[in-house]
This record gives sequence, C-alpha cells and structure tokens, in this order.
Amino acid sequence: MTRIAAPDDDDGSGSPPPSTPPTSAAVKRDAFPLVSPGKHSVSSSAYEGGGRYAPFPCTPPSVDSAKRSPLQWVPLDKHPFFSSTQSSGKSPRDSRRSGNLLTWDATSSLLYAWDPVARCVLRLSLRFGDADPRSSPSSSPSSAVLEAAIPPEVLMSDIQMESVVDQISLNVDGSLLLVVGSDSLRVMYLSKKTSPTDQRSCRTASVASQIFSGKNSGLQTLQASWHPYSRSHLAVLSSDSVFRLFDLSSDVEQPEQEYYLQPAEPVRCKKAASFCPVAFSFGGQHLWDTFSIFIVFSDGSVYILCPVVPFGSICRRTHIEEIYEDINMFGLNSSDLKAVSNSRLAIDWLEATFPELADQSAEGGSTLVSTAHPYAPINASLSLQGPLTKVYLHEGNNKSELKSIAGGEGRVIDFLYRSIGKDSILVIAWSSGQLQIDALADEVQPQWNVGPSPRLHLDSYGHIKGVAMICDTSSEEIPMPKFCPPGSNTSMADRANLGHPPPLLRLAIVDLALSKNVLESCLLSLFPDPLLDQTFYCLHGGGIDLIALQFLPFTNLIPDTDMIGKPPSVYPILNTCSTESCSSVLFGFVAIADLYGHSLILSLSTSYEFIVLEVKAWNELLHLHYDNDKRSAVDVEASLPEVISKDLLTGPKAIAIPSSTTLRSLTGDSIEGRSTLHHYIKLFRENYVEYAHKVYVELKEHAGYLQTFLNDQNKRLREAKQSILNIEAKEADIRNRIDRSFKVYELLDQRLQNFRNLPATNKKPLSRAEREFKAELDRFADVELDALHSAIQALNARLKRFYQSSSPASVTPRSRKNVSNTQLSQIKSSLEMLSLLNKENSKKVKLIEHELKSHEK
Repeated sequence: MTRIAAPDDDDGSGSPPPSTPPTSAAVKRDAFPLVSPGKHSVSSSAYEGGGRYAPFPCTPPSVDSAKRSPLQWVPLDKHPFFSSTQSSGKSPRDSRRSGNLLTWDATSSLLYAWDPVARCVLRLSLRFGDADPRSSPSSSPSSAVLEAAIPPEVLMSDIQMESVVDQISLNVDGSLLLVVGSDSLRVMYLSKKTSPTDQRSCRTASVASQIFSGKNSGLQTLQASWHPYSRSHLAVLSSDSVFRLFDLSSDVEQPEQEYYLQPAEPVRCKKAASFCPVAFSFGGQHLWDTFSIFIVFSDGSVYILCPVVPFGSICRRTHIEEIYEDINMFGLNSSDLKAVSNSRLAIDWLEATFPELADQSAEGGSTLVSTAHPYAPINASLSLQGPLTKVYLHEGNNKSELKSIAGGEGRVIDFLYRSIGKDSILVIAWSSGQLQIDALADEVQPQWNVGPSPRLHLDSYGHIKGVAMICDTSSEEIPMPKFCPPGSNTSMADRANLGHPPPLLRLAIVDLALSKNVLESCLLSLFPDPLLDQTFYCLHGGGIDLIALQFLPFTNLIPDTDMIGKPPSVYPILNTCSTESCSSVLFGFVAIADLYGHSLILSLSTSYEFIVLEVKAWNELLHLHYDNDKRSAVDVEASLPEVISKDLLTGPKAIAIPSSTTLRSLTGDSIEGRSTLHHYIKLFRENYVEYAHKVYVELKEHAGYLQTFLNDQNKRLREAKQSILNIEAKEADIRNRIDRSFKVYELLDQRLQNFRNLPATNKKPLSRAEREFKAELDRFADVELDALHSAIQALNARLKRFYQSSSPASVTPRSRKNVSNTQLSQIKSSLEMLSLLNKENSKKVKLIEHELKSHEK
C-alpha cells in the first residue's frame, strides 16, 4: 500500500518543478496556461503539417439575425451576468452542501448552469478564440480563450421548483436535463432552437414523484445518473437500497427495472444505518463491464450487478459478438458446476436480449449496432456479487502472495470508475480526505441465483414492460480466488469464471492531507478528465487537485520483468483556502477539451463567480523502478531517454544521380528536360525539404521536453551531491561510534579475563547424573536423614526397655510367668530383625555422612 501526501510549494514562488505537471495558485477573471506543451502533449484533433493542430468545429446554435441582435463574444470569466450576480451580494447556495451545478454539452458547445437565486437554468453558447497578445502577453501561441455569447439564454421551468438543487446533468444527446433536488427529481425537455427572446419556458416533468415525495416517503436520492448507452434511461440509487432504472420515453413514474439489494452485512456493523449504499458507477467498454453496475457501500465494500442493460438501448454489434465468443469458449469449459450454470444462463441472456446472435441466417457485419430486447430468466435472479476482496500483490522471495488489506478511514462519500486500456480502475473517496485506488484483478462475469423468480410486468400482448427482482449475495462460502498476476503464463481457460467475483488489486491510498475545516466545509467529489483516462480531478473544500496514475498493473506491465511502477501523483491546481477558514467553496465543475488538446476547467464559486483554468499536458518523465540485479546492458541502454530522433541524426537519404552525359544536352523547355527537372525536384523535396521540416518540427516541439530532461538530470545531480554531503557530515559521528564500540569491546574482553582467573574456574562442572545424585542427597539431608535418626533413637529406647524388663534380677519369683516356646521364638525373631534393620540403617547413615563430608571437601 502506498500512501501519498499532497506536495507543498517549498520555494513559495508557485512555480512547479520541471518534472511535475502544472500547479499554480487560483487566478480568477483570466484564463492562463499552466505550462507550455511538450513532447507528451495530447490533442483530440488531427495533427497537420508544420507543427499546428487543426481545430475541430465548435459553433454555437444557429441564430436568426433578423429576430435577434447580433451576438457579442466575451471571455467566459468576464461575462457580465456573473459579475452582476456577484455584485448583488446574495448567497445563492449553502456552501456546506456538495453537488455540481454545471454541465457541458460537447456536441453543441453549450454550457448549462443552474441559477439558485432566479431558480432557472442559464444556457451559454461557447466558442474557442485565439488569445490576444495585447491583453495577455504571457499567453503562448498554443493557448485558446474560452468565449461566451452575450446575451445568454434563460431556460425557465413550467412548474415551480421549491427544493434546493444539488446537481444538474445532461443525457447523451443533450435533449434532456436532469435537475436533482433535495427531495425531488425533475427532467427538463430542451430544444436547440433559439427563441426570439432571451428567455424561454421548457416543459418539465417530475420523475417518480410517488416514490420520492420527500414529505411522506422519507426516501433519499443517493445518486441519479443518465445511462451512457441510452438517451432516455435514468438510473437512481435510493436510501432503501434499491437500484431503479427509469425509461422516461415510456413512463416517468414507474421504473422499468428494480433491483432490491440484499448484501451480506459485515459483522463489525452494529447498526443498519452504518451499512448502506452510497454511490454507483457504470462499467466501461471491456467485455462484461459494459453491462455491469458497480455499487459501493458506506464501509467501502464494492458489489457488482451483472448483467443490466436498458430495454431498447443501442450496443455495438462487434462488442456483443466478442462477449458471446468468449463465454462460449471459456465459460462452458470450466470445471466448476456453478460456473457452467452461470455461463449457460449468460448465453441464454445474450441470445434473448440480442436475437441477432442466435439468428444464423443473419449476415455477419450487416448491422453495426444491436438493440437490446426485454428479457429476464423466469427461475433465476441476478446475484449481488461481493463484497469484492481487497488484496495486494506482495513480492518477496521471488513469489507473489495475496494478503488482505484494509481500506480508508471514515465513511465513503464518492465513487468513480475508469476504464483505461486493459485495466478497470475503481476510485473511492473517504470522508477523511483519502482516495482509495483499486484495479479489478480479473474479468467480471454474470452471475445468477437460481431459485428466486423475478417479478415481471407484462403488457396486453405478453411483452415484458418491467422487471423487479431481489438481488442477494451467494449463500455459499466462496474461498479466496486464485489470482493470476499480470504477465504470468496462465492460460485463459484456467482464468475462466469459477463462480466468484473478481478481487480488487490495491494500487494506492492517496492522502490529500486536508485539514479538518476543509473536510467539514464540503464533501469530496471525483470527476474524470475528458482527454487523459489516467487522470482525474478531486473537488473539495480547499480547491481542486489533479491525480495522475503513473502505473497500471495490466496495461503498462512488461512480461517477464520485475518492474514496480511509480505511485500516483497529486497536484493541487487550485487553492480556494487562503486562511484556515474556507470562505469560498466550489459547487460547480466541468472539464472540457480545447482546440490544442488541453483540458479547460470551469468552476463556479459560492459567490457565483466563474474560474477558468487551462491545464496543459505536462512533459513529465515517467520513471519505473527496476530490479538492478536482473537488468542487462541491453535493458539499461533501452531505458535511457531518447534526446533526439535517430532518424534525424542519420541525415537525409543520399540521392543517387546517374552519371549520364545526356543531361547537358537537354533544354529546360523540352518535354524530356521538364520531366527530368520535375523528377529531380521531387527527389530533392522528398529527401531534403521533408528532412528539414522534420528537423524544424523536432526542434520546435521537443524544446520543452529537452529542457525538462536537463532539469531532471540537474535535479538528480543536486540530490546526489546533497546525499554525499549528508554522508560526509555523518562520517565523523560514525567514526566516533566505531571507536566507542572498540573501547567497549576491550572492556568486555578484560572482564572476561578476570572471570577466568577466579579460583573455581578450573573446577570441572558436574555431569547430569552427578547433578541428579546431588539433588537426591540434598533431599535425604533435608527430610529422610532426620527421620532415620528419630527412628533409630526410638528403636534403641525400646530395645533398652525390653532388656531391662527381661533381666532376671529385676523379676521376683512371685511375678514370674511361664512363657511358651512359640512366643519366645517370635520374640527372638523380632529381635533379630530389629538388629538387622538397625545395622542396615547405621550403615546407610554412615554412608550418607561420608558422602556429605566428601562433597563438602
């Protein structure tokens, strides 16, 4: 696990180091470039000759000049509407609430903004214009100014909106605008046709008013998003743990699909309120990810619903055929019975949802897209796959191990899914200011629970109009999945669906190092970058941070190598907290692409002031950490950066001029002379003119890269010199410690010699048998020896009394009794035994005393 803190500006100048992307203080009322484009600049437009980029058309909607006055174009950050709103001094919105009141229509170049004061939608026509050197001398030639049309168009709703608006968003084609309120969902039907006046009324409809009526039901809308593969489907996640999919083209009140989520509640959650869904995200264009819904819960656990597709949506035919071939090739060949059952259900679902797959008479490639038909299995419901196991790849002893790992701190507040090459990246934002970045370590596969039947809503013709089902986690105990690390030689057949969800491979935990005041002022929000898939933005109470992923486990990995990628980088690009208290909070964010392949960030502050930032591509050298012991000379040479192209160093190709004497006889006005002249001019252009053009482009476009390379080398040199100085400064201390260690060693050696000179050092130590015998003697000396002495004394006293009583002098004739022979023999035998016992005891006592005396000597 990697923990990263946001970098600080050490020198206070605000200028970033050469090897980092743009970081700059917030500059309002002026669009500015952060760094000049370098070798790694990215553009979404076509590249033309001469080092220029061909701009893509960016035109506003058509305006009838006879009905309306000509439009005036001003920079967006200097638009008079926002200046007047700011000067009014009204607080349009509570800054503690999180949301986004901006949305962007890229196809029509229209920007939509919600006006909390007038409670209407503002539509601005935008265009990109060249920067004026007189107004902004610091602007580079490759900078574009974002201009807005005056006057703007005001879109009023035909119904009254009383609730506080938190978010607005457009559907795929920009015809519907979703307005998410605190207790309501509204949809405005937009029209691209301009009206004679600057204000127009739009038809507005309430979505699921019977379900999300805030005063009665008590349900809260956790997230509402348009489905990326349909223009009329809206997905809503509510606080009752139900995921609903509405088709606004047919019914705005009843959902088309309902999925009641029943996850396995963790043991550590003592209350039901502590474990609830927070956000969801749609999958990307990667096999079954297209039909997957990723849902994150408050404790950070991630679940998957697959497959889910809007009825009537349009999907690419080639993508569906790829999924169909994959599930037939690998799914049915699995050794797991549950995997085979899921594969058969998946094949039935594909053939029923897209009937073109089962129609063998249909010509392959005749249609480019396929329409999804309503379908749901009668005897099975979707399985809520999860929670996904969070693991990381531990490298040690040349083996890869899987170990469980914890998530962030606090509770989950936002969620983002990104499909980058071969990787599926999941980003989770925590209330503690941490970003948890994981990657799917395996393919997503559809799963069903056979048994519980879904509830189907049919029309009069028997066609499916709606589906509702309970999605429960699998009751079977699923073992830890076998993880195949990237670059391994494991076959795809071994990676087939084994009946369990894919694990999450931990990439990093990014700590934004935000203060408590910043975290309390506004919740974290995640936004993707429109150009670079490996970058995304984090909006918080302190401003905007850019997070760049430097390494992807499956996309950037080179097979048979032990490369460890660089951790993600955090770059603060906007700071709104000049003091400890954050007075200005951003509640609007849009990232768009300009003419030159750079990203423009549009933000709206609580004072209703626009902030325009131009984030250009940075020429950062992406480093990889290698295993130095296993690198060969060829690898070292290949890892060195290329300063200039080798094709340019070799020079232009030599023109082979034939040694012919007939050239002098040719004239310029003849046909042969013109043909020969044209031929040599063509050769000269192909070799020398194009080579000169390549040299010009190389020197012009790579100047920033070369400067960055030199700065990076100088930085490494300074770090090496500083390390040498630190070692030299510690050398004296190390020598003193070594001297003290030698003195302590000499002292210990002297003490050891003193111990060896003691008198008892030459005495041979007792063996184990001798130590046991000594312990037995000590026991005799303490206990049994005293008992033997007392027994001997008692026997001697009894013997004396017996002799005294049996003597003839002491017995009178009157008292003499006759004793039988048997009694006399018994008494004699007893005396003999006592005498023998007395002798033996005496011998033992003497032996013990002798041993004690010898031991004492």
